[in-house]
Amino acid sequence: MTNLFLPEGRRLRSPENRAACESKQGLLQAMERREILEGQVLCCTPEHDLVVDLGEFTGLIPRREAALGIAEGSTREIAILSRVGKAAAFTVEEVRSEEGVLRPILSRRRAQQMALDHLMDTLELGQILPATVTHLEPFGAFVDIGCGVPSMIGIENISVSRIPHPDRRFTPGQEIFARVTGVQPELGRVLLSHKELLGTWAENAAAFHSGMTVTGYVRGIKDYGVFIELTPNLSGLAEGRSDLREGDRVSVYLKSILPQRRKIKLHVLERLSPEERPAPLRYFYTEGVLRDWDYTA
Repeated sequence: MTNLFLPEGRRLRSPENRAACESKQGLLQAMERREILEGQVLCCTPEHDLVVDLGEFTGLIPRREAALGIAEGSTREIAILSRVGKAAAFTVEEVRSEEGVLRPILSRRRAQQMALDHLMDTLELGQILPATVTHLEPFGAFVDIGCGVPSMIGIENISVSRIPHPDRRFTPGQEIFARVTGVQPELGRVLLSHKELLGTWAENAAAFHSGMTVTGYVRGIKDYGVFIELTPNLSGLAEGRSDLREGDRVSVYLKSILPQRRKIKLHVLERLSPEERPAPLRYFYTEGVLRDWDYTA
């Protein structure tokens, strides 16, 4: 693992993680080295302790160690309850024996603090991070940027094409990338955007040619025409039709592409049945630092 502070779930099934979790020696070494491991959360006790499957053993994350801010009251209990059935990152705090049964005591809070400290010390503006979508709200998508450390991508920063809700782009559990737009060490907060990674007008338009027929989504209805999203960062304009509604999936004929004006003229052929899940995202940038970005370039 080149990244020590991956979003939760990404190291769970790695050979290194399994080897460390499934032997007493591996757990003791991880404790000594302060390594971050992962296990699947089996259940949450009435006391809000998390019981974690480690393969050969069952570990315990005490309530106050289940998330940053729980002990101080700044994090809600849902942060603990929502881990059931999912992976949890942790450090090994103690390897004790109870009635002859090995019971590792774990800390998710410490793993999160280590990840947060690392992020605060190393992040640069424009840096591209791996992230995992945790849940969606009308105003944006919450993501895990390392060991359960949360951040949020506002709906206006998800794509160039405007959408009514983040669920048009993301689903919980989806692995994505995000771009750092700000770091606030005093608040322990990382500000993110996403749309830049989906490419400029020219990069997206290069995949299309006049005479093609493709699918798209109605994203805006005006008196002078209908805006059709061809990709999350590319739209064209079609003649109005009275039977179209925002969000409709349609097939469209590309009449012309005008790069010098950054315009695409379309003709809607027919309405199509909706898709159950958002279309896969195409990323133009997935690593490094994207300092400057001009959509019109």
